Amino acid sequence: MKKLRIAQIAPLVERVPPKKYGGTERVVYHLTEGLVSKGHDVTLFASGDSITSARLIAPIRESLRLGRKAHSPIISTMIMLSMVYEKMLDEFDIIHSHLEYLTLPYAYKARIPTVLTLHGRLDLGDSPAMLRTYPNMAYVSISNSQRRPVEDINWVKTIYHGYPASSFEFSATPKDYFLYLGRFSEEKKPEEAIMLAKACHIPLKIAAKIDPADKGYFEKNIRPLLDHPLIDYVGEVDDSRKVELLKNAKALLNTINWPEPFGLVMIEALACGTPVIVRGCGSAPEVITHLKTGFICENKLDFIHAIHNVEKISRKTCREEFEKRFSRNCMVDNYERLYYNLIQKNLYNTLLSVPMARTVSG
Repeated sequence: MKKLRIAQIAPLVERVPPKKYGGTERVVYHLTEGLVSKGHDVTLFASGDSITSARLIAPIRESLRLGRKAHSPIISTMIMLSMVYEKMLDEFDIIHSHLEYLTLPYAYKARIPTVLTLHGRLDLGDSPAMLRTYPNMAYVSISNSQRRPVEDINWVKTIYHGYPASSFEFSATPKDYFLYLGRFSEEKKPEEAIMLAKACHIPLKIAAKIDPADKGYFEKNIRPLLDHPLIDYVGEVDDSRKVELLKNAKALLNTINWPEPFGLVMIEALACGTPVIVRGCGSAPEVITHLKTGFICENKLDFIHAIHNVEKISRKTCREEFEKRFSRNCMVDNYERLYYNLIQKNLYNTLLSVPMARTVSG
């Protein structure tokens, strides 16, 4: 197949890949590297501190969250989109945006097709109305459950996230602790993980970041629960520390209570051979197979039962499931096929729109 000229547009909040927390930017990194390794000509639009094998074009020098200079997130993103759609459009065969809604007015009438992967939840605020304003764009969901609030737009594919298998170490023999990994926020219910640990008398390590918006919630609801001998709060961690924590945990205790669009932490756990104990909402039943790679729970008793029976889950099976369904190669191959299909469809539609020459008889 022909080599493609692909633009990948990443959020500017974190660098690509992120230094610590940042799921979307991590996915963009692995997708970009995978496409480059397949011989495609990839241009990554991201913050200037990003690390990539692709050509990097950066509207700002450092990512917005950790950078030393303050930038307007909206203006910086609009400058980046103007670069792509107004100055460099002829350089690409296809554009892949991970920016959610800001891309839509730029991409709507562009002659080059745009793929939009939606990474967030779609059931809040004006999200459905915005998407229905542009119903015919090529939307990719990261789980089937993510589509439910807005099923009546042009969903072209569901593509699960993926990681290189080499990014995570498998461990068949965990240590004596459970793990909560992610973000301190109300919808992720970390206080439930802490209360379950205390009720079941199990050690729990907590590796989580605190966003500024969640600081009040943390101080009021979480900090008072941390002073207990079973609870070990280790803070926000980098990739190497995350792998160490995951591979040695008996299970990931994922007490989310919201429509999680995907949940990277679940496949990170599987990659290490670590079972996942999770509430059955959002993407969880798609990612975790009940009694095979973890437990899908609906109430407190389900969680308690899962904690006491986690040794029944094969860690080898968890790793095999990751390699089969959530590898980087799987994700990249799915996107590559989609790119070719959309380019071909766009070419066909362009040819149909060109008026046929009239034959003039003498």
